Amino acid sequence: MEEFYLVTIFLFVLFLLLGTGVWVGLALFGVAYLGLEMFTSRPAGDAMLTRIWTGSSSWTLTALPLFIWMGEILFRSRLSQDMFRGLSPWMQRMPGGLVHVNIVGCTIFAAVSGSSAATLTTVGKMSIPELRKRGYPEYMTIGTLTGAATLGLMIPPSLTLIVYGVAVEQSISKLFMAGIIPGIVLAGLFMAYVAGWSIVRPHEVPKIANKMTFGEKLHESRFLIPIILLILVVIGSMYGGWATATEAASIGVIGAFVLAAMQGSLTKEAFLESLLGATRTSAMIALILMGATALTLAMGFTGLPRALAEFIDSLQLSRFSLLMALMLFYIILGMFLDGISSVVLTMAIVQPMVQGAGIDLIWFGIFIVIVVEMAQITPPIGFNLFVMQGITKHEMGYIAKTAIPLFLIMVVMVFVMIFFPELATWLPESMRGTPGR
Repeated sequence: MEEFYLVTIFLFVLFLLLGTGVWVGLALFGVAYLGLEMFTSRPAGDAMLTRIWTGSSSWTLTALPLFIWMGEILFRSRLSQDMFRGLSPWMQRMPGGLVHVNIVGCTIFAAVSGSSAATLTTVGKMSIPELRKRGYPEYMTIGTLTGAATLGLMIPPSLTLIVYGVAVEQSISKLFMAGIIPGIVLAGLFMAYVAGWSIVRPHEVPKIANKMTFGEKLHESRFLIPIILLILVVIGSMYGGWATATEAASIGVIGAFVLAAMQGSLTKEAFLESLLGATRTSAMIALILMGATALTLAMGFTGLPRALAEFIDSLQLSRFSLLMALMLFYIILGMFLDGISSVVLTMAIVQPMVQGAGIDLIWFGIFIVIVVEMAQITPPIGFNLFVMQGITKHEMGYIAKTAIPLFLIMVVMVFVMIFFPELATWLPESMRGTPGR
């Protein structure tokens, strides 16, 4: 009963602060301070400062701003235009036509971005005008793009996986490897949905304006070569055991600079904008992580995580029931918080439950990312919905409705992961000699 009382107070204070417009990181600090002052004998200031410094000085976190910077550089290059030009000849003959460019484009850009917002913005600016010009239905254009952009959270380098790995002290490189196959499978399910739409409603699929020979398609594909090479270098250096996640991020930044210079888009203005954009995003995430570290400390001193884990254990839930409960929990939480906040806010409580149930933490990281992806497209605080609204000026309700089929596909993907866990565990287990971080 005491644990329920503590949880109620923590949640009330947290949502009170969030509801009044306080930044997520500062709200977490506020809850942590209250918990330490009211329910423990430890001096809140000294304890929080020590823990925050220890958590913030992790070398692993260096990968975070570097990957963000890489995405910012590429966002300001001509990558998006080149990507559409290279993909469209191959996509137009598939069932569903050029709508597939949304999904494949998001999959490719996710491999160099790590952020669903950056993926959505970049691919959206590329594909929405082109698909509208060719007469594709607006609901398919908006829905597939909003849903497929969430792949930026799963396909490495994923910012969410970096944060999760730091929180549960797991190898970032192995988490990145674990996300590759599930990310490709999820992209395949999205493409199957588009193909199914074209079969059910063939009259909505525009006719192909001009057919290209195989040689012409290969010629246009040259525009994809730079970005594919960058992906292979960044991901290959980690999988081959030549670089840690942080070192691979450094390689990615250098590669992004080289790519931008080759395209002629590496101007002084673009450099400064990318640096400032990466700094703002990194600072926001760092503040959230510091607040979550303080809250984890407060929860540890109150004994709340252990008590909640014991309560869940007393329910004798099966592994499947626990995962279903956690899926529902994270979907609801994601309606009010962004993905990174959801992960760092809850790991102190959830990790003991998961380990107690014998669930592999690498696999669970991919499970969490899929569920957090769902939250990106659920109102009222689905972040991708806000980004898409800013791009298209559509009503929030309309955008959310177009993304419902993609949300349901993610639910299906959760069950695929549960029944076929090897999708996430095979690649990490096959890594030999790879640096841990």
